[in-house]
Formats: sequence, C-alpha cells, structure tokens
Amino acid sequence: MRGKSYILVVGGATASGKSKLAMELSRRVPIEIISADSMQIYRGLDIGTAKPGRDDLIRVQHHLIDLKNPDEPFSAGEYAELVRGLVPEIEARGRIPVMVGGTGLYIRVALGGIFPGPARDDRFRSSLKDEERAEKGILYRKLKEIDPESAQRVHPSDTVRVIRALEVFHLTGKPISDQQREHTFSDRPFETDYLVLDLPRPVLYARIEERVDRMMEEGLLDEVKGLLAKGYGPDLNSMKALGYREMAAHLTGATDLDQAVELLKRNTRRFAKRQLTWFRAEKGADWRSAESGDDIRKLAEEWGKRLESRCG
Repeated sequence: MRGKSYILVVGGATASGKSKLAMELSRRVPIEIISADSMQIYRGLDIGTAKPGRDDLIRVQHHLIDLKNPDEPFSAGEYAELVRGLVPEIEARGRIPVMVGGTGLYIRVALGGIFPGPARDDRFRSSLKDEERAEKGILYRKLKEIDPESAQRVHPSDTVRVIRALEVFHLTGKPISDQQREHTFSDRPFETDYLVLDLPRPVLYARIEERVDRMMEEGLLDEVKGLLAKGYGPDLNSMKALGYREMAAHLTGATDLDQAVELLKRNTRRFAKRQLTWFRAEKGADWRSAESGDDIRKLAEEWGKRLESRCG
C-alpha cells in the first residue's frame, strides 16, 4: 500500500453479525481486529459485552479489549490515540487492520479526529450531579430540551455523556451536536472502507432475544454478582452497560429476574435502534444484510477479494 494507511471498518447494531464476518474474513486475508466497543475495554465484563472467545483470540490478534478495570476512566479521545498508534504497527506485520464494533463515536473519532470542546467546569458538573441525585432523570430531560439530536444518541443512564453535553451547552450556548457537525471530523489519517451490517428489524430483534437468552445461560447473572462483590458498584459508567445495569437492579432487589431479562431485551432493542441512527449519519458507508451463515461467507469472500486487490 502507498500513501495513507488503510483500515476496514465493520460497524452495525448489536447482534448483526459483525464479529462473525470479521472472523470469516480472517480465513481469506491476514487481518488483525481492533475492537470498537466502548465496554469491551473493561476487564471482567465478558459475557454481557460478547467478548471474543478463546479460540477466536488465538486465531486472530485482537486489540483494545481488557484495557481497564471497571472503575477506571476511558475516553473516545484515548481510543482514537490508541488506534492511530496501532494501525501502522499492524501494517508493519503485513496484516490489514479491521475495526469491528458498534460504538459509532469511537469509530468516528478514530477515523476523523475528535471535537475538543471547551474545558471542564467542575463546579457546574458537581451541581448537575446534585440535581440528578435529587431527581433521577432530570439531566436527560434537560438534554432532550436543549439538544434532542444528542439525546437520541445517548442512553438516559449514560450520565457521563449527558453531563458533558449539558456542560458544553452551558459554556458555549450551542448544542454539542451542532458543534460536532461543524467540526466535520475531517482529520483523516487513513484510507477507509466503511461496511455497515444491517438486518430486517424482525430478524435483528429475534437475534437480540436469542443473544440475551444465551448470555443468561452462560452466566451473566453470576458475572455481575462477582463484579458487585469486588466493589464495582452500579453507579460506575461501566456497570451501566447493557446487561450489567439490569442484572445489578435484580441483585439489589429492584426487580425480579424475569423482569430483569425482559428489560435487558427491550433495552437492547432500543440500543440497536440508536446504533443504526448513528451509522446512517456516516457518509459513504456500504450497507449490507447478511442473515445466514452463507450470506456471511459470501460477503467475506467479496471483501476478501477487495482487500487482496487493494492491499495485496
């Protein structure tokens, strides 16, 4: 390859087949996988984040998994910096970097730079946290009023991003979504192909239900119980991830187990819709549907040939 480094992105909603496609692609061309999942970076959050299994990790080198303990902070900016260091290293080994995941923000900043925004205002942040403690959900309602676009992309319980969006508006008088759009994410260090997996909604929702049932069978409840026993409380950003907040709510007596499982399925469906909304804003993405194993293999064959032609 000449000029800029190259990276293939495989994005899409949870349970759409991204990891299966990447592993199938690895049978055809030499790749290394860069995780683009904001929760897989935490150690101990394994079942609920659908981390790759031992066999996949042995067969293909994976990056940006198990970087932090659940109580350690991590940002999109750190992610972008790590990716920009990894890509040339992967190329030097004669392999193709493939970024795989559903955290659209991480992908965007890695490929196009991050909107820096104003500096933190710790006093304002503290006042917002006091408001949220006094009236749960008030911050998200405020965000919906001042920046509905950002509110659509952020889960109501993601207080870190909600507070940052409110802080940016407080300091600049402009919604963070407007400022991100003006930023244009135009710092482009890589040549990129952007593949997004999409499925008919009934198929996607059925897969989500099956995935949740499988996670429960694999021991998600015990995983969350173990994390709580280690002192990783439900208020941590990592413990608000899908699966962890619902199981923690059950373990702390807020819901029974059946309710927790149904909430997890519902919340995952809603999360998938937000993911797809995000990816639809990415210009130039190649949207594909791969409902069966044969579809995945055919898509991997097609992209394997593309990568051989481009990078061979």
